[in-house]
Amino acid sequence: MPRYVILINYTQEGINDIKNLSDRLKQVDERAKQAGGKLVDWYLTMGQYDAVAIIESPDDESVARALLAQAAQGRVRTTTMRAFTRQEAEAITRSLP
Repeated sequence: MPRYVILINYTQEGINDIKNLSDRLKQVDERAKQAGGKLVDWYLTMGQYDAVAIIESPDDESVARALLAQAAQGRVRTTTMRAFTRQEAEAITRSLP
């Protein structure tokens, strides 16, 4: 199943509600499951991004739908990257002319 790396920045509203982080992560996990995927891991980070999530999802549309629903709550801004496993990357590069 495709994996995605989500770079997360909290808005001021998200920071004001940070004490409810555990509940919000449960919501993210439930949304991912409802879309046929899962929240693989989540990290609080220091630096340019406030957190990083790794999710699995059946397709790009499911990820976009879940992230738009999360962003609509006004607590986060995200940057999403499709992540290819080592095996996927090797298969891609083997197919180069």
